[in-house]
Amino acid sequence: MSSHSPHIPDVLVVGGGIIGLVTAWRAAQQGLRVAVTDPAPGGGAAQVAAGMLAAVTELHYGEHTLLGLNLESARRYPAFVAELEEASGQQVGYRSCGTLAVALDADDRAHLRELHALQRRSGLESEWLSGRECRRLEPMLAPGVRGGLRVDGDHQVDPRRLAAALVVACERAGVDLRRTWAERLVVEGDRATGAVLADGGELSAGQVVLAGGSLSGRLEGVPADVLVPVRPVKGQVLRLTVPRPYAPFLSRTVRAVVRGSHVYLVPREDGELVVGATSEELGWDTTVTAGGVYELLRDAHELVPGITELPLVETRAGLRPGSPDNAPLLGFTELPGLLLATGHYRNGVLLTPVTGDVLAEALVSGELPEIARAFSPGRFSSPMVQRVASYEPVLRETRLQEQSV
Repeated sequence: MSSHSPHIPDVLVVGGGIIGLVTAWRAAQQGLRVAVTDPAPGGGAAQVAAGMLAAVTELHYGEHTLLGLNLESARRYPAFVAELEEASGQQVGYRSCGTLAVALDADDRAHLRELHALQRRSGLESEWLSGRECRRLEPMLAPGVRGGLRVDGDHQVDPRRLAAALVVACERAGVDLRRTWAERLVVEGDRATGAVLADGGELSAGQVVLAGGSLSGRLEGVPADVLVPVRPVKGQVLRLTVPRPYAPFLSRTVRAVVRGSHVYLVPREDGELVVGATSEELGWDTTVTAGGVYELLRDAHELVPGITELPLVETRAGLRPGSPDNAPLLGFTELPGLLLATGHYRNGVLLTPVTGDVLAEALVSGELPEIARAFSPGRFSSPMVQRVASYEPVLRETRLQEQSV
C-alpha cells in the first residue's frame, strides 16, 4: 500500500502506450497511487500494430528464453481480456482464429519445414499442410502455395481497441492521466524521484517506470550509465476493407515470406484487413513511402491475388522499440527508483498481460518475478551502455531540430 504523501503518486509511468497503460492499471489495482504522462494516452505503436498474438509462428532461432515469456503471456490473454473488458465496458477484438503460415516456392517451403521442426523440438503445436490443404482452409490463397503450417494456438487482438479499453480501465481505477510529455527525469540523492513535464510542472513520485516505447532512450536526465538501449525500427502497415458481400475474405491470419520479406494479412471481424509490415532501420523516420506500400501490396497479391480488388483505406508507419537483443527490458535499473518497461520490439501487444503483471509485482514487492529476470535491464554490458550513451548528442540535436519546426 501507499506510504507517501497523499499528494505524491507512488508510481509515475512515463509513456501512455499499451505497455505504460497496462503497467499503470495493474499497479493501481494493487492499491498504488499512479500517474501517467503522455499527451495522447493510448497512442504510440499500438495504432500501427496488427495485433497478432503469435507466440508460435513468431519463434526465431536463438529466442527460446523469449519464447517462454511469449507463451506465458499468451496463456494469460483470455483471462486478461475478460477482466479488461469488464473493467472498461469495451470490447478489444480478441479472436482465437489461429494462423496459417504458407510457402510460395521451394525455398520458402524448406524454411517452413525447418521452422516446423524447431517448433516441434520446442514442444509447440503446429500442423504441416500440403498446398491443397492450405487452399481448402483458405480458398483465397494463390494456386501456387506449396505448403504451410497451421497453428491454432496463435490468436489476435485489435491493438487500437485494446489501447482504448486500457485508457478507460486506468481512468476507472483512479490513474491520473497527465496529458503532457515528461521532458526530464528528476534525480535527487542518486534516486529517481519524478519528472519535469513539458507544461512546466514537476511531478514527484515514489518510483518511476519508463515505458516510452521507441522514445524511451530520449528522456533527458537519465544518467549515462543507465541510458536505455532502445532503438526505433520503422514498420509500414496498410489497412483495407472487405465489402460485406465478400466477407469473410480470410478466416484467420495468413503470413508468408515473399522474396525474403515477411508479409502478413490479419482479418478483423468488422471486415478490416491489416497488411504488414516492413522492417526498416531508418532512425526516427515515419514517412509512408510509395515503395513500402508497393512492396506490401505486391507481396500480399502473390499470397492472396484477390486483395488488389479491396479498397485501401489507410497507410501508416510507426516505430517499434527494439533492444540490442530484440527482447524487452523489464524491471529495475541501476538507478534506484527507476524501472523499465520497454524494448518489446515486435511483441509488445503479445506481452501486454505479462508485462503489466510483472511490473506491478515489482513495484509492490521490490523484486522482479522469476519469469522476467532474464529480461532485466542489467543483462547488457557496460560497453553496450557506453555505445548507447554515445548516441545522446545525436538525439539531442534531433530534439532541437524538432522544436524549431
